[in-house]
Amino acid sequence: MRLISYKRAEAPALGVLTPEREEHFTPVPGLDMLELIQSGAAGLDRVQRALREGPPLPLSTISLLAPIPHLVRNVFCLGWNYAEHSRETAQIRGLQARTPERPVFFTKATTTINSPYGDIPVDSRVSEQNDWEVELGVIIGSGGKNISRRRALEHVFGYTVINDVSARDVQSAHGKQFFKGKRLDGYCPMGPWVVTPEEIAEPHGLDLYCRVNGVLKQEGNTRDMIFDIPSIIEWLSLGMTLLPGDVIATGTPAGVGFARTPPEYLTPGDVVECTVERIGTLCNPVVAIS
Repeated sequence: MRLISYKRAEAPALGVLTPEREEHFTPVPGLDMLELIQSGAAGLDRVQRALREGPPLPLSTISLLAPIPHLVRNVFCLGWNYAEHSRETAQIRGLQARTPERPVFFTKATTTINSPYGDIPVDSRVSEQNDWEVELGVIIGSGGKNISRRRALEHVFGYTVINDVSARDVQSAHGKQFFKGKRLDGYCPMGPWVVTPEEIAEPHGLDLYCRVNGVLKQEGNTRDMIFDIPSIIEWLSLGMTLLPGDVIATGTPAGVGFARTPPEYLTPGDVVECTVERIGTLCNPVVAIS
């Protein structure tokens, strides 16, 4: 099942892509994505009823939003979760590459959320070193605390695509930590929809790609994650309750701009495409703001 959020009047609405008709969707009245996740099986029954009863409409008639336009709290993110990306980061910083013994977590603010085709706003007064990072996003369905690795995937509602846009010069200026450089407004395009687990029974074999102006920059596979999804959920929920609708960005493969020779960064007029196999593609223009 593929679920979308779209703009209707001033409020986000929920839809489901129509399996037998490409580029069509069916509205699901009375629910938004977060309400659907929080309602569990009863909400999914309403989606199935809408598919049976509702008329399919063309996707071209709506504007897609991020799957959860208004998160309940920050996006949980992993740093250095692909070995090659960890190595390229260490090399550019003149450090010895090490495989993390535990996941490296940080967060992106709720105000970073951007739509799958929305403009990435860059302000040269803030950053001139904006970078791309394609990632698999995991959305929590049933919450919990101290979730075991064995039961972790039972807590997953679905999967999406994330671009963890990063202001590298801001990161460096603030002690090479993630907090500020990862949290600028609009720096987390997400979507284009949520794919539920019955369509992706094994999420650890998905190809990831990032292209800038049609040129391939990143290519990886989720099987290469240092910490797989069950491990991430187990570590993250240790002593901390995960909530329905929480979003986890699982890390990025090698090929980011700041580690290239010479370094490459996004500039106004660029178009960034981030793809995860069997899910979809984000396509975001880079636009100057002042």
